[in-house]
Amino acid sequence: MRMLTRRATVWAAVSGLVGTCMIGISFLINPGPPARASAAQLTAYGQQHHDAILWGAWLQAVGPALIAVFALAIVVLARATARLAGWMTLLGAATLMAVSLIEITGYIGTQQTSPATMGLTSLALIYSVQHLYFIVAAPAVWLPLGLVILGSGVLPRILGYLALVLFAVFALAGVFTLLDSTVPSVVQIFGSVQALWWLAAAGTLIIRARQAPSAGLASGAAAAGYRPAGRL
Repeated sequence: MRMLTRRATVWAAVSGLVGTCMIGISFLINPGPPARASAAQLTAYGQQHHDAILWGAWLQAVGPALIAVFALAIVVLARATARLAGWMTLLGAATLMAVSLIEITGYIGTQQTSPATMGLTSLALIYSVQHLYFIVAAPAVWLPLGLVILGSGVLPRILGYLALVLFAVFALAGVFTLLDSTVPSVVQIFGSVQALWWLAAAGTLIIRARQAPSAGLASGAAAAGYRPAGRL
């Protein structure tokens, strides 16, 4: 498979930066309705924050897609497209997108006024799908991505180990919050630390790509010190 050029690598990394920032902004402008809000309170909240909710939904839908592009670019640069870890990353990105889009459907659903219970139903869907993010969506990305990085020199190995740590943290959070009706806010806030990983990884890849020969990243990650590895 033809490797990414330097320009394509930079743009893939930029998509990771932009996608991470978009998700952060979505949470800032759409903090969510009050806890245990009644149908009337939810309707009032939706009317008052109508534009912020829909723009937040848009940002939270597009942001993960851009991050998925960045994750798959790492797989290509690591020459892991024929390895199990590479295919697992593809599966993880698809799972992440599916869970994110279902959650976004709930956000948009809260803006529907008919039937009268639509708002509460959509909110219950959002809370339910948030469990899936911790149970499967995030772990399905972090485990294979960490293995891909550790099996190559595309990014510093510390980022590979940190990805595996994030996998363990999210997987354990998914288990320990399973019996809660909603994922505790403290767990969701702690989960936001993963943004630092994406920013660090994307920034590092941009720096390495700019230092690569102008002809491109010829051997997949030659400029990053790639070494073939017969790993997972």
